[in-house]
Amino acid sequence: MVPVSRCNVSDPLPIHHKYYQPGDLIIGGILSHIFRFLSVPNFKQRLSSELFDDLVGFRSSATYLASMELLSTKGKFFPNYKCDVRDNLIAVIGGPNCDVDLNMAIMLWNYKIPQLPYGSALVADRKSQGAFFHQMFPDVDHQYKGILQLLLHFRWTWIGVLHLDDDTGERFSQMVLPVFSRSGICFDFIEKFPQLSFSEDVFQMAGNGIEKSKVIMNSSASALIAHGEIQTMIVLRMLIFVPTFMDMPVKTKVWIMTAQMDFTSLPFQSNWDIDFLHGAISFAVSSKELQTFHKFLHAINPTLEKEYDFIRVFWEHAFSCLFPGPLVDNMGGRICTGREKLETLPASVFEMSMTGHSYSVYNAVYAVAHALHAIHLFESKHRGRANKGRWTFSYQQRWQLHYYLRSVSFNNTAGGTISFDENGSLAAGFDIINWVTFPNQSFLRVRVGSIGPQAHKENVLTIYEDTIVWPDKFNQIPPLSVCNDNCHLGSSKTKKEGAPFCCYSCLPCPEGKISNKTDMDVCIQCQEDQYPNRGQDSCIPKKISFLSYGEPLGISLAIVALSFSLLTALVLGVFIKHKDTPIVKANNRSLTYGLLISLLLCFLCVFLFIGQPEKIPCLFRQPAFGIIFSMAVSCVLAKTITVILAFTATKPGSRMRKWVGKRLAFSVVLSCSLIQSTICAVWLATSPPFLYFDMHSMTEEIVLECNEGSVMMFYCVLGFMGFLAVVSFTVAFLARKLPDSFNEAKFITFSMLLFCSVWLSFVPTYQSTKGKYMVAVEIFSILASSAGLLICIFLPKCYIIVVRPELNTRGQLIQRIN
Repeated sequence: MVPVSRCNVSDPLPIHHKYYQPGDLIIGGILSHIFRFLSVPNFKQRLSSELFDDLVGFRSSATYLASMELLSTKGKFFPNYKCDVRDNLIAVIGGPNCDVDLNMAIMLWNYKIPQLPYGSALVADRKSQGAFFHQMFPDVDHQYKGILQLLLHFRWTWIGVLHLDDDTGERFSQMVLPVFSRSGICFDFIEKFPQLSFSEDVFQMAGNGIEKSKVIMNSSASALIAHGEIQTMIVLRMLIFVPTFMDMPVKTKVWIMTAQMDFTSLPFQSNWDIDFLHGAISFAVSSKELQTFHKFLHAINPTLEKEYDFIRVFWEHAFSCLFPGPLVDNMGGRICTGREKLETLPASVFEMSMTGHSYSVYNAVYAVAHALHAIHLFESKHRGRANKGRWTFSYQQRWQLHYYLRSVSFNNTAGGTISFDENGSLAAGFDIINWVTFPNQSFLRVRVGSIGPQAHKENVLTIYEDTIVWPDKFNQIPPLSVCNDNCHLGSSKTKKEGAPFCCYSCLPCPEGKISNKTDMDVCIQCQEDQYPNRGQDSCIPKKISFLSYGEPLGISLAIVALSFSLLTALVLGVFIKHKDTPIVKANNRSLTYGLLISLLLCFLCVFLFIGQPEKIPCLFRQPAFGIIFSMAVSCVLAKTITVILAFTATKPGSRMRKWVGKRLAFSVVLSCSLIQSTICAVWLATSPPFLYFDMHSMTEEIVLECNEGSVMMFYCVLGFMGFLAVVSFTVAFLARKLPDSFNEAKFITFSMLLFCSVWLSFVPTYQSTKGKYMVAVEIFSILASSAGLLICIFLPKCYIIVVRPELNTRGQLIQRIN
């Protein structure tokens, strides 16, 4: 708590004078005021059994006492009574804990005294106590937003939390941590710092501390948040020291500390290791260096500061010496000369740089000065020149200072802009500090980022990751702080029963899906023209697939089709050359030529199925195949009917003689072909085949195929063709034993049996294959059935015509009949 006095215009140090002129404050006066709040009556006596409670616990009674002394005459403590006009209290700078400020407000708010807390954000009643607070601390919610963004930046989703067992700690736990959870942060533990006080049972306090240390060291989280205030560092050092004392394994952690914390320690902690702070990250009120601050520190001499006993007490503890005195002379020991240098002390004892707290105190004094200056200028305009020479700020005018403090805005000597927002908090951001420790118990605070003052923005974090020094264990690599290892590429997360949502198991992606990032919630489907690689971590473009001439299967089928086409043409040539021989003339020579031509076309239509499909060939290849095969089968049927009619007509009195001749045969072929053509025409008119890119049948290929359009019509074509084959087989089977030298019924029966077997097996095989192999199955069926007809019907005749021409005579025919 820092009183701002009224000073004489001619006095550069605003101490013990009742007149004030803005602009006369210098940093020496600021520090003098800071040290004054500790030089209360009986301060040295209270450094006995109550020292620990006062420094660690900031007891309420000490705060009340100090507050009342500020309202009383200096050196004469009479509560609620001031017997002189010197050192009138105008404003109080309070801190470093919010409890101190709230307890201070209990005593001071009735007097409407402005209070400028610098250490922690207060949780106070805005309508009563909070109305007199002008916080030299930025909006604390802005800091919490920065901590969250820091965690998300480094992907620290599995953290531990330690907070104070007070109102601010409860507010942090109940209001801030749920926001972290909604952003994907999980907590390994949320614990309260143990209370340290001589008023508690020592064994209970020690046991509580040991349990907290075990929780910290057993935690699997690498990042831990310490939410506390200035004395929290004392407790944190004790918690870290316990494992060393008890031979427990000490795990390296990255501590994230709030701006309310600072490095503090008790005298017996001076030799304790501070390596646990190496690589820690803390927040601090944005500050700038002041050269005059260093000059002042170098000029401090405790032998000259008779009024401020705190300097002498600090000096004795810091340099392990005693100032001369009656008791000291008898006790012996090292004597303090006052010429010891503060810069020789390690930073763990005394920091030469201006911390965020010191910078806030500095700005608080100047904020009061500028507010008083604004009041002075306002009243000078209304009083006239007669009373302008000297101005006094009366004791009853302190309430007027609130308005001017809330609206103050100025640039300090370091170039920083100081102002308050609508809630009375300092309109400033936070610095992100990286702690670097050294073996001599010293440390260095390195600024590695900042939290901008624009709290309404989503992304307020600026971080220079390359400049951060991490704990040695992590080899200068940002540590991982997750519940479990990341799910690798090709797998996705799945929830663990009874565990926080950050803890999960990893499952391989199902077939057809990938995960191209670690820790994906769900695997994603590749696009239609892509497929997953073997590791299921990326998609590969599918190749276009069709039965081409460039692959073994395609060229093999083409060669077979071409060979049988040539063989069919050769047979046709033989039959034409020997057209007048009895074996060719038997059973209707025209039907024989028609059947051979149909078989030739059947073999040639195979080439419509091989090669890259195109629109026009796709449209006609299935109908052409159906019509040609129907012609071939109808020719076989006509030949079989001709054999039966010829045998029946030879019987005496038979009426079938009128049906014997070419007219019936041609009628059978024409009618069967016409029916099949009609079916194909309806097919083309309603749902014709079309060119189609099948992206789903094959995993790694896009099948370029001719889609049948209407599957029903396709099977109607096959069905009619099968019907003709069954009828032909039945008729041929019945006529197989007719007595005729050139009876083809036996050969037709066997050929149609083979034909029906091929196409009956075609249907299930065709349905069970995919891609270009469906086309290959259909081609094979065409070749097998056509070859069966060619070989079974015409091979025996060709053998007689070419090899045994002596059997191809009419006399031989009559002889065989007899």
